[in-house]
Amino acid sequence: MEKIKGKVIVLGSDVDTDQILPGYAMSEPYEEIGKFAMAGEPTGEYKNNYEPGCIIVAARNFGCGSSREQAPISLKQAKVACIVAQGFARIFRRNSINIGLPVYVADIVDKVKTGDIIEIDLEKGTVTTPNGVV
Repeated sequence: MEKIKGKVIVLGSDVDTDQILPGYAMSEPYEEIGKFAMAGEPTGEYKNNYEPGCIIVAARNFGCGSSREQAPISLKQAKVACIVAQGFARIFRRNSINIGLPVYVADIVDKVKTGDIIEIDLEKGTVTTPNGVV
């Protein structure tokens, strides 16, 4: 997979694993935790704009909090195509890579808005936004 294209959902900084997958979802069957992806996100931005294949764009420290490996698994089960952030919590990033959920470090949170379509070229290391290539 060289290129990933999808609709953006913009989130802020410090999106923690309790927002990504709340603790109550941990008692659900493993294969169904994707239904609870981002259920703890307080703004409703994800819930109100989600569609399969979306790309989450966030500021710094995405995936902070616990080392809950189910957090990135829930996003992958929910068919999030990629997460682009200014930075990731180390364990979340490693867990994402281990399960094949693409994560990409780029500072584009102020260059896009929810609903924009962007394309990430993993081979070239570029992100094409409505405002140009980053």
